[in-house]
Amino acid sequence: MSEVKISAETRSEFGKGAARRIRRDAKVPGVLYGHGSDPLHVTLPGHDLLLALRTPNVLISLDIDGKTNELAIPKAVQRDAVKGHLEHVDLLLVKRGEKVTVEVPVHAEGELAPGGYLLEHVLNALPVEAEATHIPQAVTVSIEGLEAGASVLAKDIKLPNGTTLAVDGDAVVLQVLAAQAEEAAEGEETAGEDVAEA
Repeated sequence: MSEVKISAETRSEFGKGAARRIRRDAKVPGVLYGHGSDPLHVTLPGHDLLLALRTPNVLISLDIDGKTNELAIPKAVQRDAVKGHLEHVDLLLVKRGEKVTVEVPVHAEGELAPGGYLLEHVLNALPVEAEATHIPQAVTVSIEGLEAGASVLAKDIKLPNGTTLAVDGDAVVLQVLAAQAEEAAEGEETAGEDVAEA
């Protein structure tokens, strides 16, 4: 996976007032932690960070104050509930060759069998362990021809080399359901019969 380079500045001001001032300058407050080191409070450029976060589990190469370079992945991102602006980000320090546990988006491809079936994503993201610089952006699952009652388990998903499951292999990721509309219609008919009998 590609690395995104972002310049960061250490910050010494904390609290809501300081965070508001940072965001007014089109920047985002963040915390860098991991490897047993003390958390480092940083300020990141908002636009660059927003673009980087479009890639799930993006690997960020941080240039901190022009002095040190660190690799990190986003662990928690807070956004404004209404406008969607970035409010704060927690970044986890990683090293090349180090294994990390992340959640990777699950993409379904193909068509279900004819019959108006519904596909339920029990897990939208699959917990996996991968080398920090080789985290897959997503995993793809074929649902071609699946019918109601069929399910895809975590152990059924083909993972890239070097990536292993970080969840029980028997965990259900996707399942196919019968269309609800028909069942609801039948229920309404039954209810109507009950009223008629009363």
